Amino acid sequence: MTDKAIVLSSGGIDSTTAMAIAKSTGKDIYALSFRYGQRHFIEIEASKKVARSLGAKVHKIIDIDLRQFGGSALTDEINVPKHDSIDDIEEDGIPITYVPARNTIFLSYAMAWAEVLKATSVYIGVTAVDYSGYPDCRPAFIEAFEKMANLATKTGVTKEAVLKIETPLIHLSKAEIITTGNKLGVDYSLTISCYDPDRNGKSCARCDSCLHRIKGFKKAGIKDPTPYY
Repeated sequence: MTDKAIVLSSGGIDSTTAMAIAKSTGKDIYALSFRYGQRHFIEIEASKKVARSLGAKVHKIIDIDLRQFGGSALTDEINVPKHDSIDDIEEDGIPITYVPARNTIFLSYAMAWAEVLKATSVYIGVTAVDYSGYPDCRPAFIEAFEKMANLATKTGVTKEAVLKIETPLIHLSKAEIITTGNKLGVDYSLTISCYDPDRNGKSCARCDSCLHRIKGFKKAGIKDPTPYY
């Protein structure tokens, strides 16, 4: 029987590359995305395209509403920070685009689905390099969640399906991530990174995520297929 992997998918570079890596190991892909009250739903359309492109067996899209709590520029009436250059991004502190507990919530849903499927791995495209300093992207968080998951589930306690949280990008720069995905045949034109795209799906080129994307493609020496406004 082919191993099953749950892959958290936002439709961005990192999660898409993580999905391609999971597929390259021969696992059946079960993609999981969320409409969580984010500023735009274009990323959901991107995640659908990515799931089809990479041959996901199932792609579930879950509705939750983190706007009830707010506290982030992605889920509240707070302007997304914009910069003229990546050098202008402040490296100290946690940016206002951090969504409180988002990865904890997403991984909890993935953990539940993995238990039902008896899947032994959940892939998440977090990275501790070229990222915005989010606390739920750090190795310490991932290790703690994995331990908790195997204490909290029937399959984990009985050892029927011990869950591994796979973070294949954790030590890669954005350029290295793009290079890895390119070698695996990822079509990055299907993805979107922007925190504040326009109604036509074009990216702003000035938010933190766009600037990291632009820098990544440039350093990788690969043409950026992103339409910017």
